Amino acid sequence: MKKSDIAPFFAVLKAANPTPQTELEYTTVFELLTAVLLSAQATDVGVNKATRKLFPVANTPQAILNLGLEGLESYIKTIGLYRSKAKHLMETCRMLVELHESKVPDTREALEALPGVGRKTANVVLNVAFGQPTMAVDTHIFRVSNRTGLAPGKNPLEVEKQLLKRVPAEYAVDSHHWLILLGRYVCQARKPRCWECVASQYCDFKPKTPAPPAGKKS
Repeated sequence: MKKSDIAPFFAVLKAANPTPQTELEYTTVFELLTAVLLSAQATDVGVNKATRKLFPVANTPQAILNLGLEGLESYIKTIGLYRSKAKHLMETCRMLVELHESKVPDTREALEALPGVGRKTANVVLNVAFGQPTMAVDTHIFRVSNRTGLAPGKNPLEVEKQLLKRVPAEYAVDSHHWLILLGRYVCQARKPRCWECVASQYCDFKPKTPAPPAGKKS
């Protein structure tokens, strides 16, 4: 993607969705951290189903600790890798209580020191909760960045660095939401829905996928 096309690319995405939001459900920064931690290799829909039952009962670090490991597992057992995630979340809650007065820290170093919180999770929390222009590169963003030519890279870190370099400042905070949603619903892995993409004119992907014949489901 040419540098001159990047701002128009994001401008049309913004026009179509001026205030993009994460699809994970949360009401506090701790709930967000919990949901993101649980979402690794799981769908947002699946995480939301579990947290709708968990959060009314326990939505603070101490409340999670009070549940105990087995109690926590009973709420999240429908999520993939729930046993390891439960252990990580319990230890994270213990650290938040003991080291951070039960508050979620707002620095990358402190977040990544929490069990189960890697770079991507930290980036999501820093962006969504604290408004920092970070890039949480998941499979959708990795695919979209490479396919469109926006920010090519061989691994997530390379793509992240390219995005931080190439995305205009005025779009930086919301850009990761736009790219995730684009990848999830339009620029899909097996068959990109190019005919539905508002930004297709700026995309390097060739040839564009044609719309299915009238009356046939795509």
